[in-house]
This record gives sequence, structure tokens and C-alpha cells, in this order.
Amino acid sequence: MASNEIFNQDCKDCGRLDEFLCEVKRKYPDYHARPVAPFGDEQPELLVVGLAPGMHGANATGRPFTGDYAGILLYQALYQFGYSNRPISEGRRDGLVLTACRITNAVKCLPPQNKPTGLEINTCNRYLNAEIAQMPEGTVILALGSIAHQAVLKACGLKLKDAPFGHNRLHRLPNSRYLVDSYHSSRYNVQTKRLTEEMFHDVFRRIAGLFDH
Repeated sequence: MASNEIFNQDCKDCGRLDEFLCEVKRKYPDYHARPVAPFGDEQPELLVVGLAPGMHGANATGRPFTGDYAGILLYQALYQFGYSNRPISEGRRDGLVLTACRITNAVKCLPPQNKPTGLEINTCNRYLNAEIAQMPEGTVILALGSIAHQAVLKACGLKLKDAPFGHNRLHRLPNSRYLVDSYHSSRYNVQTKRLTEEMFHDVFRRIAGLFDH
């Protein structure tokens, strides 16, 4: 793999994940069931980083945060704040286009029980490192959840103590980039009101404010 490669459709470096995807493909032959590529603008001003593809979401459709509950709040917000031409992401042929925004994951393959191991997160981190390195100065990275937050810090060569996770918290990264945290837009967080629509929109308002200066 080239050191600057941000995605490899044929990556099989994590044996557990590769075996699991093969099992899923046998059970659901119409599913994508392969590493899920980043989606959106090639030169974004906003990079959204999630944890990993969901079983019946991105793992099925091949597009991040598409096909399951976790993407509902995200794509609505992207539409409302001008990053998307549609408020709902249904599949790779639905005509949805992201402008100045790209969505990626800390781990590109579906993990069992949606829980990647530390080794799997670290193994996949080189892709995120390469993706961030290719982004221009001033880019804002939105981390959805603490694992995505930690993966971004690792990709930027920072330690956890340098930037503790907190909802709607802002951190400065090297090369004039910013990291903004949010609770993950999962079904559990939304239904328990840990993350409300207003809270999520506040995150996007903070991001918008960074581009105003």
C-alpha cells in the first residue's frame, strides 16, 4: 500500500474483520460487505469521522452512514447547513451529493457487535492519517464519538491528554486544522436524548463559526 493511500477496497490486514465480512456476505449476498470508502468532496472543508460501518447500514449500502438509524440526524444536518443536496441518504444511486464535506470512518470494515479491537483501530489508522494529511489548512474535522475522536488524535500524532473528548468541544490540530467533537448520532444516543437535534445543530453552528473567521 502506498503511504499516501486513503482507502484500499481490497484491504485484508485485519483477519478477524475479513473473516467476519466473508460470513456476512454469505448470509447477505446483496450486501456490500467490503471495506467502505469515504464519501463526498475530494477537497472538503469539513471531514466527518465516524466509528465503523453498521451491519445493515454502510456495510449493506457501501456508503457511510447510509441505510441505518445513525445516518438520519447526520444527513439532515448536512442538508440544513448546506453540505448536502438531499436530507436523506438512501443508497449510492440516490443522487445525493456532498459539497465541501466528506464522511469517513475510523475503521473501514464492519466489526462484530460494532466493536473493533484496539489493534484493528490502530491498523486502520494509517488510512485516516493519509486522508487528513491530504486536506488543506483550515479544515475542520467532526468526530462522532470518543473512538473517532481518539482515532483523529492518533492520526495527527497527538495524545489523548492533549485534547480530551467532550460534546461540542473544540480542539486545535497541527497545520491550522480544527477538531470538533460530538456524541455519536446512534439510535441509542438519539432516543435517550443524550444527543438531541438542537445539540447536534449547535455543533454545526460552532463549525460554521470557524469558517467565519
